[in-house]
Amino acid sequence: MTEIEKRQDRSPVPSAFDYAPAPESREIVTLEDRYDLFIGGEWVEPKSGEYAPTISPSSEEPLAEVAYAGAEDVGTAVEAAGEAFEDGWSDITPAERAKYLYRIARILQERSREFAVLESLDGGKPIRESRDVDLPLSAAHFFYYAGWADKLEYAFPNRKPKALGVAGQIIPWNFPLLMLSWKIAPALASGNTVVLKPAESTPLTALLFCDVVRQAELPPGVVNIVTGDGRAGAELVKHPGVDKVAFTGSTDVGKEIQRAVAGTGKKLTLELGGKAANIIFDDAPLDQAVEGIINGIYFNQGHVCCAGSRLLVQESIYEQVIAKLKRRMGTLRVGDPLDKNTDIGAINSKEQLEKIKELVAAGEEEGAEIFQPPCRLPEKGWWFAPTVFTNVAQSYRVAQEEIFGPVLSVLTFRTPDEAVEKANNTPYGLSAGVWTEKGSRILSMAQRLRAGVIWANTYNRFDPASPFGGYKESGFGREGGRHGLEPYMRFE
Repeated sequence: MTEIEKRQDRSPVPSAFDYAPAPESREIVTLEDRYDLFIGGEWVEPKSGEYAPTISPSSEEPLAEVAYAGAEDVGTAVEAAGEAFEDGWSDITPAERAKYLYRIARILQERSREFAVLESLDGGKPIRESRDVDLPLSAAHFFYYAGWADKLEYAFPNRKPKALGVAGQIIPWNFPLLMLSWKIAPALASGNTVVLKPAESTPLTALLFCDVVRQAELPPGVVNIVTGDGRAGAELVKHPGVDKVAFTGSTDVGKEIQRAVAGTGKKLTLELGGKAANIIFDDAPLDQAVEGIINGIYFNQGHVCCAGSRLLVQESIYEQVIAKLKRRMGTLRVGDPLDKNTDIGAINSKEQLEKIKELVAAGEEEGAEIFQPPCRLPEKGWWFAPTVFTNVAQSYRVAQEEIFGPVLSVLTFRTPDEAVEKANNTPYGLSAGVWTEKGSRILSMAQRLRAGVIWANTYNRFDPASPFGGYKESGFGREGGRHGLEPYMRFE
């Protein structure tokens, strides 16, 4: 045996690379046993006397007890916000307001690791997403709107912008801190005060944000956080002291809110559900497109209102795309959200997991073919394997209803006209994706797709300068960009 052959024998090529556990430490987060309501710059016990635990979806362990606000508590918070508005917040110079927003942005950056761990702990999303997406974007929104605070007359030329008063804001459980930032930053920049209600299953980062408010020395009552379930949200919406309502959540609840504020004169923005189409043409860079498909539907376990949950593939490349997609799905790691190697974390709640299972079972009953890569799910917690359905008809529930989980439905098309018709055949109109090397085709599709946000050769990319919102049953109004300021202002 030659010397070269001996050296080759000693260096076998491994057949697989295993990832060692890389858990993020929980020690950076200090949780209280019980949290009250944050009203007027102070912690206030709920007059309702009601508390409920918030549960970690990855382990089913109770993390803390959280106050559930009643009608009287919501009224107290709205009064505190109204007093703060009248006592000078709307009258201080815009440059001073900007300083507060800059402080909040910098504090979020400084405490980003603490917030990221808590977001993953309370919501179940992978720490990589909390750390690399949610926190940088949250801080970026405060930086962005701090820049607008003293330039409002330039943002809306020939009009005199004035603050509305008290903004009542209700946010969902899929991006708790990011949605808080989307709503609070433009409201404060335009001179309003805020009463915000986080989702009952993910209140902890909003409650930690109260400490950021204290650290930034924001005047008492400018930001108030009331926790609770849908009852607290309903009280906030109907309170006569609220001048503006902003809601992100389900379409059904959005419709109820619209009915509640009808005729009251309150301004309203709704960012609701979606059933986005991710359209792959035969000239698309397929490997890049497959990564976009994965990011579009499995990011945050599919708990994304703009998730690309319908995949439309041109027939000539269908088999090739599906083969690549299944191979890539086999590399996804499902598990502990605090492990830096995890791609797909825990489903946010037991109720959401049951909804996902029910719709997946309906898809199988209707005749769609299901594929799930082999993966071992943890014994404790709420988990669902990444799933793709093929042979899906337009009429199937998995192609029409928002699943809000890691489930993808695949349809095919032959021509751009057919792709547009299928993509628009939905009651929703929040987002869409187009994958092609032809710029003219991108522009043509963007003009014809009835969706508020359209990504080209990418997916799930966000920027605070870019407005976000939908059409039809996906709601109305825009958040982000200069457009995100207008709903918080009146003009003289």
